[in-house]
Amino acid sequence: MDKPLPPAAQRALAEAEERRRQAKAADRPTELGGRDGPEPVRYGDWEKKGLAVDF
Repeated sequence: MDKPLPPAAQRALAEAEERRRQAKAADRPTELGGRDGPEPVRYGDWEKKGLAVDF
């Protein structure tokens, strides 16, 4: 049942793997003036300077 992949599919898989490798290696800039701890947006609300807003 396992058919060999055509050359175009093999190239596409290799290119996708290379993109994933590069994305993991890319340095992300540090956030300036951000919050400590987990992002509040994950929990559906936002609090800044004592004001809480739900969205």
